[in-house]
Amino acid sequence: MSKKIDAARKELSKALKKHAEVVGGGAVSLKKSQRATARLIEAAEAYSRIVTAKTGQPDPFANLSKNTGLEESTISSLKAERNAIKDKLTGPIPVQEAAQAQEAAG
Repeated sequence: MSKKIDAARKELSKALKKHAEVVGGGAVSLKKSQRATARLIEAAEAYSRIVTAKTGQPDPFANLSKNTGLEESTISSLKAERNAIKDKLTGPIPVQEAAQAQEAAG
């Protein structure tokens, strides 16, 4: 086995073990779980890059993140709905007439 692949596998194993310890407990700290998740993702991506670079094989985790189980039309519809809500919530804030009248009188 390649030394680089073996080292990446060990890092991935450590990150997976740490993630399981953090999220497997009774009370899960949000910050700790986010850090453990980020480290796990980073280790998996590093492993994938090294395997692909060394062997020419495709990403071993490619189907995990891309397969949501939803049809593309559903995903598009949900994205459009999300964007419409975001645009509505983050658009200009209308000034109320009562506030304008109070400012004029003040």
